[in-house]
Amino acid sequence: MSAGKALAPGCVIHGPGDLRVEDVPVPRPGPGEALVAVRYGGVCGSDLHYWRHGGVGDFRLREPMLLGHEVVGTVVAYGSPDTPGPAAGTSVAVHPAAPCGVCPECEDGRRNVCRDTRYLGSAARFPHVQGGFAARIVVPAEQLRALPAGLDPRRGALAEPLSVALHAVRRAGDLAGRHVLVTGAGPIGCLVVAAAKAAGAAHVTVTDLLPAALEYARAVGADTLVRAGDSGWPVEVDAAIEASGVAAGLDTCLRLVRRGGVVVQLGMLPPGQSPFAGNLLVSREIELRGAFRFDGEFDDALLLLAAEPAFDALVGAVVPVRDTASAFELAADRSRSCKVLLDFGAAPAV
Repeated sequence: MSAGKALAPGCVIHGPGDLRVEDVPVPRPGPGEALVAVRYGGVCGSDLHYWRHGGVGDFRLREPMLLGHEVVGTVVAYGSPDTPGPAAGTSVAVHPAAPCGVCPECEDGRRNVCRDTRYLGSAARFPHVQGGFAARIVVPAEQLRALPAGLDPRRGALAEPLSVALHAVRRAGDLAGRHVLVTGAGPIGCLVVAAAKAAGAAHVTVTDLLPAALEYARAVGADTLVRAGDSGWPVEVDAAIEASGVAAGLDTCLRLVRRGGVVVQLGMLPPGQSPFAGNLLVSREIELRGAFRFDGEFDDALLLLAAEPAFDALVGAVVPVRDTASAFELAADRSRSCKVLLDFGAAPAV
Protein backbone atom coordinates (compact mmCIF):
# COMPACT_ATOMS: atom_id res chain seq x y z
CA MET A 1 0.00 0.00 0.00
CA SER A 2 1.10 3.60 -0.48
CA ALA A 3 0.70 6.50 1.91
CA GLY A 4 -1.54 9.45 1.20
CA LYS A 5 -0.78 13.07 2.04
CA ALA A 6 -3.42 13.39 4.76
CA LEU A 7 -2.36 12.92 8.37
CA ALA A 8 -4.21 11.51 11.38
CA PRO A 9 -3.20 10.88 14.99
CA GLY A 10 -1.60 7.60 15.97
CA CYS A 11 0.01 6.16 19.11
CA VAL A 12 3.62 5.21 18.35
CA ILE A 13 5.93 3.45 20.80
CA HIS A 14 9.63 4.26 20.33
CA GLY A 15 11.08 2.49 23.37
CA PRO A 16 10.50 1.91 27.08
CA GLY A 17 8.55 4.87 28.44
CA ASP A 18 8.63 6.63 25.08
CA LEU A 19 5.04 6.64 23.77
CA ARG A 20 4.11 9.49 21.45
CA VAL A 21 0.92 10.69 19.79
CA GLU A 22 2.09 11.54 16.29
CA ASP A 23 0.34 12.62 13.12
CA VAL A 24 0.97 9.67 10.83
CA PRO A 25 0.14 9.41 7.11
CA VAL A 26 -3.31 8.11 6.26
CA PRO A 27 -2.68 4.90 4.29
CA ARG A 28 -4.39 3.94 1.05
CA PRO A 29 -5.87 0.45 0.75
CA GLY A 30 -4.55 -1.85 -1.94
CA PRO A 31 -6.34 -4.79 -3.59
CA GLY A 32 -8.10 -6.91 -0.98
CA GLU A 33 -7.64 -4.25 1.70
CA ALA A 34 -10.00 -1.90 3.52
CA LEU A 35 -9.52 1.55 4.99
CA VAL A 36 -11.10 1.77 8.44
CA ALA A 37 -11.84 4.87 10.51
CA VAL A 38 -11.03 3.69 14.02
CA ARG A 39 -13.45 4.79 16.74
CA TYR A 40 -12.24 2.98 19.86
CA GLY A 41 -9.07 1.13 20.78
CA GLY A 42 -8.72 -0.89 23.97
CA VAL A 43 -5.45 -0.60 25.90
CA CYS A 44 -4.22 -4.16 26.46
CA GLY A 45 -1.69 -5.62 28.87
CA SER A 46 0.72 -6.17 25.99
CA ASP A 47 0.46 -2.48 25.04
CA LEU A 48 1.40 -1.63 28.63
CA HIS A 49 4.38 -4.01 28.44
CA TYR A 50 5.67 -2.32 25.29
CA TRP A 51 5.24 1.05 27.00
CA ARG A 52 6.93 0.05 30.26
CA HIS A 53 9.56 -2.42 29.11
CA GLY A 54 9.98 -2.04 25.34
CA GLY A 55 8.75 -5.56 24.69
CA VAL A 56 6.46 -8.43 25.58
CA GLY A 57 8.20 -11.60 26.69
CA ASP A 58 10.79 -12.38 24.03
CA PHE A 59 9.30 -9.88 21.54
CA ARG A 60 11.42 -6.72 21.73
CA LEU A 61 11.02 -3.40 19.92
CA ARG A 62 13.51 -2.86 17.14
CA GLU A 63 11.78 0.07 15.43
CA PRO A 64 8.95 2.54 16.19
CA MET A 65 5.59 0.80 16.10
CA LEU A 66 1.93 1.76 16.21
CA LEU A 67 0.43 0.01 19.21
CA GLY A 68 -3.01 -1.54 19.48
CA HIS A 69 -4.92 -4.63 18.42
CA GLU A 70 -8.33 -4.15 20.09
CA VAL A 71 -10.06 -1.83 17.63
CA VAL A 72 -13.50 -1.07 16.27
CA GLY A 73 -14.48 1.51 13.69
CA THR A 74 -16.23 2.15 10.41
CA VAL A 75 -15.41 0.97 6.90
CA VAL A 76 -14.39 3.96 4.78
CA ALA A 77 -13.38 2.38 1.46
CA TYR A 78 -11.82 -0.63 -0.24
CA GLY A 79 -8.76 -0.77 -2.40
CA SER A 80 -10.74 -2.27 -5.27
CA PRO A 81 -14.50 -2.21 -5.95
CA ASP A 82 -14.79 -6.01 -6.12
CA THR A 83 -13.31 -6.61 -2.67
CA PRO A 84 -15.79 -8.63 -0.54
CA GLY A 85 -16.61 -7.22 2.87
CA PRO A 86 -19.05 -5.08 4.85
CA ALA A 87 -20.32 -2.05 2.95
CA ALA A 88 -18.73 1.35 3.44
CA GLY A 89 -20.25 3.01 6.50
CA THR A 90 -20.66 -0.29 8.38
CA SER A 91 -19.48 -0.48 11.99
CA VAL A 92 -16.89 -3.24 12.28
CA ALA A 93 -14.50 -4.94 14.66
CA VAL A 94 -11.08 -5.87 13.34
CA HIS A 95 -9.81 -9.40 13.87
CA PRO A 96 -6.14 -8.66 14.59
CA ALA A 97 -4.60 -11.90 13.29
CA ALA A 98 -3.65 -12.89 9.75
CA PRO A 99 -2.38 -16.50 9.92
CA CYS A 100 -0.27 -17.78 7.04
CA GLY A 101 -2.65 -20.64 6.22
CA VAL A 102 0.07 -23.04 5.07
CA CYS A 103 2.18 -23.96 8.12
CA PRO A 104 1.61 -27.27 9.95
CA GLU A 105 -0.35 -25.51 12.71
CA CYS A 106 -2.71 -23.79 10.28
CA GLU A 107 -3.23 -27.03 8.37
CA ASP A 108 -4.03 -28.74 11.68
CA GLY A 109 -6.77 -26.19 12.44
CA ARG A 110 -4.76 -24.36 15.11
CA ARG A 111 -4.33 -21.02 13.38
CA ASN A 112 -3.98 -19.20 16.70
CA VAL A 113 -0.47 -20.69 17.08
CA CYS A 114 0.52 -20.14 13.45
CA ARG A 115 4.30 -19.86 13.26
CA ASP A 116 4.17 -17.08 10.66
CA THR A 117 1.12 -15.06 11.63
CA ARG A 118 0.84 -11.29 11.38
CA TYR A 119 -0.77 -9.71 14.44
CA LEU A 120 -1.62 -6.03 14.77
CA GLY A 121 0.76 -4.11 17.00
CA SER A 122 3.27 -6.93 17.49
CA ALA A 123 7.06 -6.90 17.52
CA ALA A 124 7.20 -10.67 17.11
CA ARG A 125 8.53 -10.23 13.59
CA PHE A 126 10.67 -7.64 11.84
CA PRO A 127 9.68 -5.33 10.31
CA HIS A 128 7.07 -5.13 13.05
CA VAL A 129 3.37 -5.40 12.27
CA GLN A 130 2.00 -1.90 12.81
CA GLY A 131 -1.00 -1.73 15.10
CA GLY A 132 -4.47 -0.26 15.11
CA PHE A 133 -4.06 2.78 17.36
CA ALA A 134 -4.44 5.31 14.56
CA ALA A 135 -7.44 7.26 13.37
CA ARG A 136 -7.18 5.58 9.95
CA ILE A 137 -5.77 2.10 9.37
CA VAL A 138 -5.62 -0.32 6.46
CA VAL A 139 -6.22 -4.04 7.07
CA PRO A 140 -7.00 -7.05 4.90
CA ALA A 141 -10.74 -7.00 4.22
CA GLU A 142 -11.07 -10.59 5.44
CA GLN A 143 -10.21 -9.38 8.96
CA LEU A 144 -13.35 -7.21 9.20
CA ARG A 145 -16.41 -8.35 11.15
CA ALA A 146 -19.63 -6.32 11.01
CA LEU A 147 -20.91 -5.56 14.50
CA PRO A 148 -24.16 -7.41 15.28
CA ALA A 149 -27.29 -5.26 15.26
CA GLY A 150 -27.61 -3.28 18.47
CA LEU A 151 -24.01 -3.75 19.61
CA ASP A 152 -22.57 -0.38 20.59
CA PRO A 153 -19.00 0.06 19.28
CA ARG A 154 -17.83 0.92 22.78
CA ARG A 155 -18.82 -2.53 24.05
CA GLY A 156 -17.72 -4.05 20.77
CA ALA A 157 -14.15 -2.93 21.54
CA LEU A 158 -14.04 -5.80 24.04
CA ALA A 159 -14.28 -8.40 21.26
CA GLU A 160 -10.56 -9.18 21.08
CA PRO A 161 -9.92 -9.73 24.81
CA LEU A 162 -13.21 -11.63 25.16
CA SER A 163 -12.06 -13.90 22.33
CA VAL A 164 -8.89 -14.62 24.32
CA ALA A 165 -11.05 -15.52 27.31
CA LEU A 166 -13.37 -17.73 25.26
CA HIS A 167 -10.41 -19.64 23.85
CA ALA A 168 -8.99 -20.23 27.34
CA VAL A 169 -12.35 -21.48 28.60
CA ARG A 170 -12.60 -23.90 25.68
CA ARG A 171 -9.10 -25.15 26.43
CA ALA A 172 -10.39 -26.04 29.91
CA GLY A 173 -12.93 -28.49 28.48
CA ASP A 174 -16.58 -28.92 29.41
CA LEU A 175 -17.32 -26.55 32.30
CA ALA A 176 -21.07 -27.15 32.53
CA GLY A 177 -22.01 -27.54 36.17
CA ARG A 178 -18.37 -27.18 37.29
CA HIS A 179 -16.60 -25.05 39.90
CA VAL A 180 -13.97 -22.91 38.18
CA LEU A 181 -11.15 -20.93 39.76
CA VAL A 182 -9.79 -17.82 38.01
CA THR A 183 -6.59 -16.28 39.36
CA GLY A 184 -6.24 -12.63 38.42
CA ALA A 185 -9.13 -10.17 38.01
CA GLY A 186 -7.63 -7.88 35.42
CA PRO A 187 -9.59 -7.25 32.21
CA ILE A 188 -8.79 -10.72 30.82
CA GLY A 189 -9.55 -12.46 34.11
CA CYS A 190 -12.91 -10.70 34.36
CA LEU A 191 -13.74 -11.71 30.81
CA VAL A 192 -12.76 -15.30 31.65
CA VAL A 193 -15.37 -15.15 34.43
CA ALA A 194 -18.03 -14.08 31.93
CA ALA A 195 -16.92 -16.70 29.41
CA ALA A 196 -16.97 -19.46 32.02
CA LYS A 197 -20.48 -18.53 33.12
CA ALA A 198 -21.58 -18.45 29.49
CA ALA A 199 -20.12 -21.97 29.14
CA GLY A 200 -22.36 -23.19 31.95
CA ALA A 201 -20.01 -23.07 34.96
CA ALA A 202 -22.07 -23.48 38.11
CA HIS A 203 -19.70 -21.52 40.34
CA VAL A 204 -16.76 -19.22 39.59
CA THR A 205 -14.28 -18.21 42.28
CA VAL A 206 -11.95 -15.30 41.48
CA THR A 207 -8.82 -14.23 43.33
CA ASP A 208 -6.82 -11.02 43.15
CA LEU A 209 -4.80 -8.70 45.36
CA LEU A 210 -7.02 -5.69 44.71
CA PRO A 211 -10.59 -5.34 46.05
CA ALA A 212 -11.47 -2.94 43.22
CA ALA A 213 -10.48 -5.54 40.61
CA LEU A 214 -12.60 -8.17 42.34
CA GLU A 215 -15.63 -5.88 42.16
CA TYR A 216 -15.30 -5.77 38.36
CA ALA A 217 -15.31 -9.57 38.39
CA ARG A 218 -18.47 -9.54 40.46
CA ALA A 219 -20.16 -7.30 37.90
CA VAL A 220 -19.75 -9.95 35.17
CA GLY A 221 -20.89 -12.93 37.21
CA ALA A 222 -18.25 -14.08 39.73
CA ASP A 223 -19.85 -16.02 42.59
CA THR A 224 -17.03 -15.91 45.16
CA LEU A 225 -14.36 -13.24 45.52
CA VAL A 226 -11.17 -14.00 47.44
CA ARG A 227 -8.54 -11.39 48.13
CA ALA A 228 -5.12 -13.00 47.95
CA GLY A 229 -3.86 -13.48 51.50
CA ASP A 230 -7.35 -13.69 53.02
CA SER A 231 -9.44 -16.70 53.95
CA GLY A 232 -12.39 -18.03 51.97
CA TRP A 233 -10.50 -20.23 49.51
CA PRO A 234 -12.34 -23.25 48.11
CA VAL A 235 -11.15 -26.68 49.22
CA GLU A 236 -10.86 -27.75 45.60
CA VAL A 237 -12.17 -26.81 42.16
CA ASP A 238 -12.87 -28.76 38.98
CA ALA A 239 -10.85 -26.51 36.67
CA ALA A 240 -8.64 -23.46 37.02
CA ILE A 241 -7.63 -20.70 34.63
CA GLU A 242 -4.54 -18.69 35.54
CA ALA A 243 -4.96 -15.14 34.22
CA SER A 244 -2.53 -13.14 36.36
CA GLY A 245 0.68 -14.05 34.55
CA VAL A 246 2.61 -14.73 37.78
CA ALA A 247 4.05 -18.04 38.93
CA ALA A 248 2.30 -17.79 42.30
CA GLY A 249 -1.05 -17.84 40.50
CA LEU A 250 -0.13 -21.01 38.62
CA ASP A 251 1.03 -22.62 41.85
CA THR A 252 -2.32 -21.77 43.46
CA CYS A 253 -4.22 -23.31 40.56
CA LEU A 254 -2.23 -26.55 40.77
CA ARG A 255 -2.78 -26.83 44.52
CA LEU A 256 -6.54 -26.22 44.39
CA VAL A 257 -7.63 -28.12 41.29
CA ARG A 258 -9.00 -31.61 41.96
CA ARG A 259 -7.19 -34.80 41.04
CA GLY A 260 -7.43 -35.30 37.31
CA GLY A 261 -8.49 -31.68 36.84
CA VAL A 262 -7.38 -29.16 34.21
CA VAL A 263 -5.33 -26.00 34.69
CA VAL A 264 -5.10 -23.51 31.82
CA GLN A 265 -2.21 -21.06 31.80
CA LEU A 266 -3.51 -17.95 30.07
CA GLY A 267 -1.51 -15.12 31.65
CA MET A 268 1.85 -14.59 29.97
CA LEU A 269 4.53 -15.62 32.47
CA PRO A 270 7.84 -13.72 32.54
CA PRO A 271 10.63 -14.96 30.25
CA GLY A 272 12.80 -17.72 31.65
CA GLN A 273 12.02 -20.28 34.33
CA SER A 274 8.95 -20.03 36.56
CA PRO A 275 8.77 -22.01 39.82
CA PHE A 276 5.59 -23.97 40.50
CA ALA A 277 4.56 -27.24 42.14
CA GLY A 278 5.25 -29.42 39.12
CA ASN A 279 5.24 -32.58 41.23
CA LEU A 280 1.47 -32.23 41.54
CA LEU A 281 1.11 -32.72 37.78
CA VAL A 282 2.31 -36.28 38.37
CA SER A 283 0.86 -37.24 41.75
CA ARG A 284 -2.60 -35.83 40.94
CA GLU A 285 -2.45 -36.40 37.18
CA ILE A 286 -3.36 -32.79 36.50
CA GLU A 287 -3.46 -31.57 32.92
CA LEU A 288 -1.67 -28.26 32.37
CA ARG A 289 -2.63 -26.57 29.11
CA GLY A 290 -1.54 -23.32 27.53
CA ALA A 291 -3.94 -20.87 25.88
CA PHE A 292 -2.66 -18.38 23.31
CA ARG A 293 -4.79 -15.82 21.50
CA PHE A 294 -7.79 -17.23 19.57
CA ASP A 295 -9.23 -17.88 16.13
CA GLY A 296 -12.92 -18.42 15.39
CA GLU A 297 -13.86 -17.29 18.90
CA PHE A 298 -13.85 -13.71 17.62
CA ASP A 299 -17.25 -14.14 15.95
CA ASP A 300 -18.66 -15.81 19.07
CA ALA A 301 -17.36 -12.95 21.21
CA LEU A 302 -19.27 -10.39 19.16
CA LEU A 303 -22.51 -12.34 19.57
CA LEU A 304 -21.98 -12.68 23.33
CA LEU A 305 -21.24 -8.97 23.68
CA ALA A 306 -24.41 -8.11 21.77
CA ALA A 307 -26.47 -10.28 24.10
CA GLU A 308 -25.04 -9.18 27.46
CA PRO A 309 -25.13 -5.54 28.64
CA ALA A 310 -23.18 -6.46 31.81
CA PHE A 311 -19.97 -6.15 29.83
CA ASP A 312 -20.40 -2.37 29.86
CA ALA A 313 -19.31 -2.41 33.52
CA LEU A 314 -15.77 -3.38 32.49
CA VAL A 315 -15.17 -0.19 30.48
CA GLY A 316 -13.80 1.99 33.23
CA ALA A 317 -12.83 5.01 31.13
CA VAL A 318 -12.88 6.37 27.59
CA VAL A 319 -10.02 8.81 26.93
CA PRO A 320 -9.43 11.02 23.86
CA VAL A 321 -6.47 9.85 21.80
CA ARG A 322 -4.58 13.09 22.37
CA ASP A 323 -4.53 12.17 26.08
CA THR A 324 -2.96 8.76 25.44
CA ALA A 325 -0.35 9.27 28.17
CA SER A 326 -3.02 9.63 30.85
CA ALA A 327 -4.95 6.69 29.36
CA PHE A 328 -1.93 4.42 29.75
CA GLU A 329 -1.29 5.64 33.28
CA LEU A 330 -4.91 4.88 34.13
CA ALA A 331 -4.86 1.46 32.47
CA ALA A 332 -1.74 0.56 34.44
CA ASP A 333 -3.47 1.36 37.75
CA ARG A 334 -5.85 -1.53 38.35
CA SER A 335 -7.14 0.09 41.53
CA ARG A 336 -8.76 2.78 39.37
CA SER A 337 -9.83 1.03 36.18
CA CYS A 338 -10.50 -2.22 34.35
CA LYS A 339 -10.57 -1.68 30.58
CA VAL A 340 -9.54 1.73 29.25
CA LEU A 341 -10.49 2.76 25.71
CA LEU A 342 -8.86 5.35 23.50
CA ASP A 343 -11.41 7.44 21.62
CA PHE A 344 -10.48 8.37 18.06
CA GLY A 345 -13.93 9.85 17.38
CA ALA A 346 -12.69 13.43 17.05
CA ALA A 347 -9.96 12.46 14.60
CA PRO A 348 -9.98 14.28 11.23
CA ALA A 349 -11.85 12.82 8.29
CA VAL A 350 -9.96 11.44 5.29
